[in-house]
Amino acid sequence: MNRYHNFSAGPAALPLPVLESACNEFIDHGHGASILETSHRSPEFTEVLAHANESLRALASIPDTHDILWLQGGASMQFAMVPLNFLKPGTVGTYVMTGTWSDKAIAEANFVGDTHVAASTKEAGYNEIPDSSTWDIPENSAYVHTTSNNTIFGTQFQSFPKDVGAPIVCDMSSDILCRPTDFGAFDLVYAGAQKNLGPSGVTLVIVRKSWLEEVNSSIPKFLRYSTHSEKGSTYNTPPVYPIYLVGKVLNWLKSEGGLEAMHERNKVKAARIYDLIDGNPSFFKGHAVKNSRSLMNVTFNLPTEDLEKQFVAEAKEESLVGVKGHRSVGGIRASIYNAVPSESVEALAQFMEHFIQKNG
Repeated sequence: MNRYHNFSAGPAALPLPVLESACNEFIDHGHGASILETSHRSPEFTEVLAHANESLRALASIPDTHDILWLQGGASMQFAMVPLNFLKPGTVGTYVMTGTWSDKAIAEANFVGDTHVAASTKEAGYNEIPDSSTWDIPENSAYVHTTSNNTIFGTQFQSFPKDVGAPIVCDMSSDILCRPTDFGAFDLVYAGAQKNLGPSGVTLVIVRKSWLEEVNSSIPKFLRYSTHSEKGSTYNTPPVYPIYLVGKVLNWLKSEGGLEAMHERNKVKAARIYDLIDGNPSFFKGHAVKNSRSLMNVTFNLPTEDLEKQFVAEAKEESLVGVKGHRSVGGIRASIYNAVPSESVEALAQFMEHFIQKNG
């Protein structure tokens, strides 16, 4: 094999042991057929689904007060599902604006009802997370929506408020399971799997069971969280293969020491790149304010766009792939999710050191 160092923002790197295990079982999952050929009503898939639920609940300490759902449509579907289910006349959907994805989320909510911006760092280029003490939260808030990590701008919540006077919703698509998290403090968490949890095609929703009683019953059944909760994520044909792979990723996380160990590893990986940025301020310019830096997406600029293009091109020649910044902001971005090994981060760091020696 000649696998490159994968710094793609998503779909992103998957653990090699997961891919190897899935490869070995691809044709025969143990019952004479591939998991791709297995009915979602079969005992074999029931076991796969139960394993994903039980493994996630144990690994992430998800309390019994919350249900686990496996849906489709990505986080973009959740931008609409949250307000459709919970934003009712006389209330407002309150949003903390920290990047492109919160922009998209509030835009969808505006189709449903009234919205309110609790805080925003847009004028500063979304370079930090606004302190929760500054949030303006109306008393009639149906919920307060946050985005835990911002892939494009490289910012991340370092901690979350426990009580904001309204249900707390969080889009954790790009940093879920990168560290221990108190999921009991949230009323709903959603995450597209393709960045840190598994392959594209499945979306995780963790929702407080008591909040499901307030779901809007006037919307189509398929769009109600309660429908999928009542049917155990099998109201329609679920994404069988992605759920199966998520289960394997959860196995891998457990074998690597769990979320505490993964958090420590992620901090070391991120520090290796951030230390280079901070140590060469005339050449590398980090986008995020230090107290808001992401462990998952390191974003920075070089002195000129020409140098950035050269950086991306030469990185690819060294099998360092996916480091081009998002098209909306440019620059460089290294996405170093759980599955990106330390060896890949070290290879990138050494490339950065050599690049500045040649061009600095």
